[in-house]
Amino acid sequence: MTDPCDAAAADTTTRPLTVGEVEALLRAAAPPQLAESWDSNQLICGDPDEPVRNILLAVDPVGVVVDEAMARGADMIITHHPLYLRGTDHVSATDPKGKVVHRLVRAGIALANAHTTLDAAHGGVAAALADRVGLLDTRPLQPNPEDPTQGIGRVGALPAPTRLRDLAAAVAAALPDSAPGLLVGGELDAVVETVAVSGGAGDSLLGTARAAGVDVFLTADLRHHPASEHLEAGRPYLLCGTHWATEWVGLPPLAARLEAAAQARGHRLSTYVSQIVTDPWALRLSTGR
Repeated sequence: MTDPCDAAAADTTTRPLTVGEVEALLRAAAPPQLAESWDSNQLICGDPDEPVRNILLAVDPVGVVVDEAMARGADMIITHHPLYLRGTDHVSATDPKGKVVHRLVRAGIALANAHTTLDAAHGGVAAALADRVGLLDTRPLQPNPEDPTQGIGRVGALPAPTRLRDLAAAVAAALPDSAPGLLVGGELDAVVETVAVSGGAGDSLLGTARAAGVDVFLTADLRHHPASEHLEAGRPYLLCGTHWATEWVGLPPLAARLEAAAQARGHRLSTYVSQIVTDPWALRLSTGR
């Protein structure tokens, strides 16, 4: 007769995790208490009791990501961005978001997201971006009130002083490529030592980065007037990447963390980070002659 304890142990190695269990692992990696008040971080569609063997991770819950999930036989998609941030009164297939819901439900693929929770978490987007830049002794740029060791953005020191133009070249090489590339604002030959980073739109953090006393702020989606007015007042100089690129860097560490957490519980979980560039811009052309 099989020992019940042995049977239970064997069951954990053969039984796949459920959608609900994977979501619990996701919330452990990106705790809900780190969410901004306006944000959405949740299971968007899917049955918590359905099994999950394969997960696709991506920045955006868009049609090409659903295509890839179906082609790879994924049971679940985890995206950084929510499908509905402002809410909706319908999910009919008359618009792109509704089509995503219908396709996922038909295919039996669950969808969950971790947005500002992953931005702020230990090992999340901000931490991964700081690692890409090579920052040392990092701390949150905007600490979370409940846990000041976590929060939006990171601030740290470069391994050695360097010129802004050389730092920009290193950052450009460290980020995944997309058409708009990296914009640089400031005195290109100025020597810089300290950097703040924050993935995604960074307009609202320009003042915070200046208050942190850093030499450079790396972020994305900076608009003309806020960036221009900021640079008129001096440092920090600005590196403006794309929203997608500065947040994609947080996905590989999350994938590894989910696999490790599943393995620690006696389960096997396969993850794949989508390489599809979901920036809206497909081509950059130089203007003028």
